[in-house]
Amino acid sequence: MKSVLSLALLLLSASAFSQQTTIRIIAKDRSNGDPVSRVYIRQYQGDSLVTTQYTTLKGTAYFRVSTKEATTFELEHIAFNPLETIPTKVFSGKPSDTLTIQVRMHYSKEHLIEEVVIKPAGVPDTIFESSRVSVTDFEFLPGNNLLLLTYPKNLKKGTELILYDGYNLLGEIPLPEKGQELIRDYRGNPHVLTDKNVYGITERNRQIQIAQIEKQYYMTYIAPIVDTSFTKYYFSNFNPNYPAFDYFTFDIIDSTYRKIAQVQDDLMMELYRSEFKWVDVRTKLWAKEKENETGVDKEIWVGMYYFTNSIYYKELYAPIFERNDSIFLFDHYKNLLFKYSYQGDLIDSIPIYYHLQPKENGWKKHLIQDYETGEIFIHYENAGKAQLRHFNTTTGKLGLPIELHFKYPENIQIKGNSVYYIYRPFESTQKKYLYRERLPFEFRMQKMNKGTLVELAKP
Repeated sequence: MKSVLSLALLLLSASAFSQQTTIRIIAKDRSNGDPVSRVYIRQYQGDSLVTTQYTTLKGTAYFRVSTKEATTFELEHIAFNPLETIPTKVFSGKPSDTLTIQVRMHYSKEHLIEEVVIKPAGVPDTIFESSRVSVTDFEFLPGNNLLLLTYPKNLKKGTELILYDGYNLLGEIPLPEKGQELIRDYRGNPHVLTDKNVYGITERNRQIQIAQIEKQYYMTYIAPIVDTSFTKYYFSNFNPNYPAFDYFTFDIIDSTYRKIAQVQDDLMMELYRSEFKWVDVRTKLWAKEKENETGVDKEIWVGMYYFTNSIYYKELYAPIFERNDSIFLFDHYKNLLFKYSYQGDLIDSIPIYYHLQPKENGWKKHLIQDYETGEIFIHYENAGKAQLRHFNTTTGKLGLPIELHFKYPENIQIKGNSVYYIYRPFESTQKKYLYRERLPFEFRMQKMNKGTLVELAKP
């Protein structure tokens, strides 16, 4: 427990030429007269902080103060409180004299805090539970607070945003539209996505505030930007209905663009374009007209409107991640991990194989980066059990499988060597809770981007 005592000292000297004198503060325990050490004392003159120091083992501290200005001392200790306020004293002795002020301290009553349970690795810990609402999505905020997207009965009945510190509800606000998911822009600012709009979210004075953003504007100008590094922006021209896209950098100093990588599924592109051969004549004429209007190849028009609706089309997934001023591009179609400098220059590449034969190994087409350590994990699922394997970006090797406790967890995220996810038992009336499991290792915190890069392929 911390307590503060203010001592106002107006020092008047009998000598017109004396400018400073010495103040000695002695802190003693009221019950037995023993000195109290480590009392933190701040010295102010007016509103300005002059100096700070702790009392010695003998409970004393010395300060030089001006005799022409009012001086204030603040005393603070984790276990003791000042017993009383010392009245204003007037110093009228010789300039060399030392004014002694004795402060009686009394031991504070113990302050009981809530029980904190630390569970071992692999054991789920319930972070948020409610009998009224279910959690459908969540995001981490500065200061270790959580932003929860919840709904009372079902998503069609309306959604709410909840600000949660891990123990108490700090604020909640109903959304004017049905919230679909929480997303973060390249600056790390959270947003909630709805059918028609995007709402920016801010936390102020432990309350949630939202502001409407036009969805088309957000998706066109903000969502494609996936990272920033010094003077550069990294962005892509990803289109979910086309089996290729590029990564670019934009330098804000000289306004130059530069393509740093191209991602393409060659087999999917061949099937995509060959769809034109099998459509009817009327569709071919329509595609030719669109080509004349826009300059986009007629085969692309047919592939976009027909092949993408077939069971054979698979949306591309080639995310990038940032850590310690390095950029990692996971190109699952060239079977390579490309490493770039923060300037966008290719440094190295290593082969990757974890994504091959996904039906056998259970790869979920999902890579997860720890928000604090920057480490990357591969998400697998076998017989409903989610497994995470650490990926070494230097060697390309995978760590041992880490199996989560519950089957079919939703929205898996990792922060600070702990896994967070949403879960509700099968055929249970329980609402969807937010859980956490500690990982069986400790990686150090790294320099990280504020935004979310893991789902780059889904702007």
